[in-house]
Amino acid sequence: MPGRGLLLDPFPGSGPHGGAERPVRRGRIVDPESCGRLLGRIADAALGPDRSDSVIVLSHPVLAGAEHRTAARALLAGLGTTRVVVLSSARAAAAYAGPRETGPLLVVDMGAELTEVTLLVGGLVADARQAESGLDDLDGLDPATLPTVLVRTVLDMIASMWRHDRHGAIRGALRKGPVLAGGGALRSDVTDQLARCLGTRVRLADDPSTTVVRGAGQILSSVLRHRPTPPERSGHPR
Repeated sequence: MPGRGLLLDPFPGSGPHGGAERPVRRGRIVDPESCGRLLGRIADAALGPDRSDSVIVLSHPVLAGAEHRTAARALLAGLGTTRVVVLSSARAAAAYAGPRETGPLLVVDMGAELTEVTLLVGGLVADARQAESGLDDLDGLDPATLPTVLVRTVLDMIASMWRHDRHGAIRGALRKGPVLAGGGALRSDVTDQLARCLGTRVRLADDPSTTVVRGAGQILSSVLRHRPTPPERSGHPR
């Protein structure tokens, strides 16, 4: 939130059976009821009971289908906010860690349960690949093997995009250096190996694991700055 930073669930682990709720898995909402409770707790802590002048930014996996996006919108609409801004996690990551100059950009998001590679051109998704595997799936591997497996997954997706790129956008994005996000980008053995294999530098935010949510926060701040304030209302938009 502008001025307050990151706000987390104030009561983690308050699932119906005493365990932590995991309503989102592999980037999809699998338990709408639990997800609604979790979002409600965060909204109560962040916005209070009156949410009529608030805006929420929702980021989703770049290849999330229409069914997932519709379910997410419905849950957020139930919070009573004025406006919901929806964008892909790749665009959010680019907003926070991407270069200021224009041109094609490659975003590699190595999360706990998903690995995504997205090509942005003019700020829009031009191509994307997704692997339904992430760091959680590699926990059992030899620590020396994990970087190679994760990097190979990313390289295979980039190679597939390269084969379908008719305009040289991937080549231009690699020259600029891909943006790395997610928990995988916290591992120097992964980022160093990826940079060597691609033959280019990589771009990292201060805390890659929160790159997406911080980028969404920047977009939220921009929306609030450019939104006209109704003259009959006092107070500050949230």
